[in-house]
Amino acid sequence: MNRRSFCPTNYALEHFGDKWSLLIIRDLMFKGKRHYNEFLEGGEKVSTTVLRDKLRNLEQGGIITQQEDSVKKSRIRYSLTEKGIALLPLMIEMILWSAAFDRDTAATPDFVQRAASDRAGLIAELREALIENHLSEQS
Repeated sequence: MNRRSFCPTNYALEHFGDKWSLLIIRDLMFKGKRHYNEFLEGGEKVSTTVLRDKLRNLEQGGIITQQEDSVKKSRIRYSLTEKGIALLPLMIEMILWSAAFDRDTAATPDFVQRAASDRAGLIAELREALIENHLSEQS
């Protein structure tokens, strides 16, 4: 990945700083989506070209990996890497920020309450599950 500058904000934006990349990360992290068609069928109506490009960029940036699906060999299964899982606190903060300002948020009140009152515990619990579901199968 060619860097435009060494600014930390720029580095982050070059890796995941667009709507579609963040939605793919959200789907992997919170919605259990792992396959191309699952991302494509999401409510945001991403085009096939944009989805393909964003998956490729996330993989090149080390945020996700792809491997052959263990059940259906002709299908690709996407997983978060350690670098991708490290985005969990940022994603939780975005959910909390959105919940504070979007009265129509899809975030459940229970999730928002837990994130607000026990952020560290929630992050630890989710991180453990993500490691189990994403990293253990990459070994």
